[in-house]
Amino acid sequence: MIPKAVFLIGLAIAASGLVSPPVALALGLVFGFTFSHPFDQSAKKLSRYLLQASVVGLGFGMNLHDVIRAGRSGFVYTVVSISFTMVVGMALGAMLQMQRTPAFLISTGTAICGGSAIAAVGPITGASDEQMAVSLGTVFVLNSVALLTFPALGAALHLSQTQFGLWAALAIHDTSSVVGAAAKYGAVALAVGTTVKLARALWIVPMSVAAALVKHARAKIQWPWFIALFCLAAVCNTYLPASAATYNILSKAARIGLTATLYMIGSGISVATLKKVGHRPLLLGAILWLLISSGSLWLIKAGWIAS
Repeated sequence: MIPKAVFLIGLAIAASGLVSPPVALALGLVFGFTFSHPFDQSAKKLSRYLLQASVVGLGFGMNLHDVIRAGRSGFVYTVVSISFTMVVGMALGAMLQMQRTPAFLISTGTAICGGSAIAAVGPITGASDEQMAVSLGTVFVLNSVALLTFPALGAALHLSQTQFGLWAALAIHDTSSVVGAAAKYGAVALAVGTTVKLARALWIVPMSVAAALVKHARAKIQWPWFIALFCLAAVCNTYLPASAATYNILSKAARIGLTATLYMIGSGISVATLKKVGHRPLLLGAILWLLISSGSLWLIKAGWIAS
């Protein structure tokens, strides 16, 4: 009964709107390392759907023209960075003597949008439950580190809000963690980070199609429909301003939903999860992530990449 009560109290705190996303994640991590999760599978399923619903809700706070501009202006370096990440990731996987499937999944998650990309391409590649768990575990661990450290690093490096939002979108895996870190940094960072990340997440579709063609897979592609709904919400906010008050409520509710999502994600990371991930996948994910985060930061600071 104690783990159940503690988990529900923590979830209520995270969903209260009184704590920031990094604090909610930290609370979840403390719970995950302290207790055996009483609602493990239910929390994972709920967090997945709540994340998608929250992303759609964020669309009501976005201008469609900003989303389109972010996708168009970042097209070239998105293609280059995704290609670079996939090539380097597979090469590192071979050097670490990893199986190709988990190396591909971790590389895809790093290149595009973390757990969402892994969940989309995993069934197409024929990944086993264990390979999916290892890949997702690696991404979630690194996401937790990024969410807790990026705002402080951005402040120490004197990044503007626009620079930080762009860096977060390029260097942090999951959309939820990008939103959490950017929201901590400021409203402008949140707007930039969310639009760039969601434009980048659209690359799940061509990546899934490419994986299916290479594998000759008959598996059903898990299309990221929530991204299309995000764009539809942005259309409403852009062209139907009469309901602005309702859109504002939905956008605020989405931010609270994302905070609760991060708490549940944190609660699912335990000592057992870290042991199951093992050192090789975690090492691959960490090296790849450090290369992408440091490289993108340098390019942003040098003015080569701009929102």
